[in-house]
Amino acid sequence: MAENGEEKLLAVARHIAKTLGQNDTMADDILQIFSNFDGRFSREKLSEKMVDEDPRGCAALERTLNSLDRQISQYVAIDHPIWADSADSSAFLDAIDELIATIRDWSPMASEKSVGACLVRADDLMQQAMFRIEDEFRSLMEQGAESFDLSRSNHESAGNLSFDSDDENEDNEEGLLQNGADLDHQIPVAQPLTDYDIVIDALPSGTINDLHEIAKRMVAAGFLKECSHVYSTCRREFLEESISRLGLQKLSIDEVQKMPWQELEDEIERWIKAANLALRILFPSERRLCDRVFFGFSSAADLSFMEVCRGCTIHLLNFADAISIGSRSPERLFKVLDVFETLRDLMPEFDSVFADQYCLVLRNEAITIWKRLGEAIRGIFMELENLIRRDPAKAAVPGGGLHPITRYVMNYLRAACRSRQTLEQVFDESNVGVPPNKLDDRGSSSSSMSVQMAWIMELLESNLEMKSKIYRDSALCSVFMMNNGRYIVQKVKDSELGSLLGDDWIRKHSTKVRQYSTNYQRISWNKILGTLKLDNNSLASNGAAKSMKEKIKSFNSQFEEVCKIQSTWVVFDEQLREEMKIAVTRLLLPAYRNFIGRFQCIPEIGRNADRLIRYSSDDVEAKINELFEGSSGGRK
Repeated sequence: MAENGEEKLLAVARHIAKTLGQNDTMADDILQIFSNFDGRFSREKLSEKMVDEDPRGCAALERTLNSLDRQISQYVAIDHPIWADSADSSAFLDAIDELIATIRDWSPMASEKSVGACLVRADDLMQQAMFRIEDEFRSLMEQGAESFDLSRSNHESAGNLSFDSDDENEDNEEGLLQNGADLDHQIPVAQPLTDYDIVIDALPSGTINDLHEIAKRMVAAGFLKECSHVYSTCRREFLEESISRLGLQKLSIDEVQKMPWQELEDEIERWIKAANLALRILFPSERRLCDRVFFGFSSAADLSFMEVCRGCTIHLLNFADAISIGSRSPERLFKVLDVFETLRDLMPEFDSVFADQYCLVLRNEAITIWKRLGEAIRGIFMELENLIRRDPAKAAVPGGGLHPITRYVMNYLRAACRSRQTLEQVFDESNVGVPPNKLDDRGSSSSSMSVQMAWIMELLESNLEMKSKIYRDSALCSVFMMNNGRYIVQKVKDSELGSLLGDDWIRKHSTKVRQYSTNYQRISWNKILGTLKLDNNSLASNGAAKSMKEKIKSFNSQFEEVCKIQSTWVVFDEQLREEMKIAVTRLLLPAYRNFIGRFQCIPEIGRNADRLIRYSSDDVEAKINELFEGSSGGRK
């Protein structure tokens, strides 16, 4: 070996002299400098056959290659895994190390014919070694995954699965051992994620170390892409299998958009589980595994990780993208919110796991689709506005009860406000760069979401006013607006809408409800009250008896007609219904009692009074209590 080393050294010196020397004189001068510098570089040795090649140097190279060929060919040809025997694997790696060093040392002299020929042979030998070591790499990955399987049943959650490193997190050791796993043989995984059923396959530390040693040789030999490809293929299959266990289908964007909504709702639930599992557990696990296998080769680790996770990530993002560009039908809001919130909550994971240059495109795509989902949510609210505008004023609601659109819109908004924080984020995003004075004329304290809610309420109120005009009876028109207004105010007060719209809004619309009630009383009962009005001058005249008889007959007729009609009307709110009955009783009964008292005192009427008085005071009160008891269809 010492002799071969000296020959290599002499060969390198001759090569430098030939390369730098522009003519024979300059080459001789360089050789003289080497000779003066080190006794081993005697002028005789250096000058010996300073021609196109150095036979002794090439002979040393050939001897080295012959030895390496015997060693490497022996392992390439065996029909069992080399890594089944640690002595074989160590010897094989040593032979590869020597071959790599030989090629590196002799490459500067590749321009010399004999050296160049030897290096071609060395490259061929390296190719054979790499083919075999690539197979060993693949076999180790597959066998390692099979021999180590950490599983959780479908009825268990991942809440207890948390281990940050091979030996640092002692608190988890007991739980891991209960699952038949040795803490020292774990691949690091993410922090715990509760309520998710998971299956995690990891590689034992010994296997990871073996893979790292192989990866070092493949990278040094210039086979980075091949090594990354084998690694990525094996781990990608594991990821895809893990995702498929959750039942998430591989669907194109077109296929997602064509799915029936009920099926798509179920698929969204599976997608949420898969996305959380991937970003919180699987991808961090793969990131750490890559870093260990390709330790010292950050670029190789980054490239391999990207190749492992890209397919699953694109699959997950494409599904979310299909949701974002799908139908804007209002009933889809809540599932779209689920997808939006899932991506939003996973953004820190996207940032931390996909932090390298290769994964930048995946991280940016996630942000783009997340923002697109926000646009979809705003689009759904625009469609809700259009639905309210377009809802036709066809048939009137019987009895002036609640209109279906009032129920739909208010219950829809109440449900939406359960995601208030998310919706505020979505609407605030749409107003970035918009001057504050353009958002709302009620003051700067209003959020973008409160402005949106107030606008929808205004559209609903306008739509109801248009529908109220269908009623020919003005009193019933007022009852309709009172019913719907009361329902709206109650729903606002009992939900997040109250804090969004504010106390002023509630007071304003409560006043409107009272005004509708007052309008009803005026329209329905003022004319009847007019029949009970007494004129002292007419009572003193000779025609008083006749006038009073006409009044009582008119009252009987009008009162009976109003009670008959309004008993079919609806006031859905029990409290409001009782308040209105009390108000009508207080309005009508004192006047009626006064009228009856005066009527019975007229001498000309006398004993005929009881025959003309159809309703006693109690009867009138009883009839009033029968008002607004229409069909339950108009009630809440």
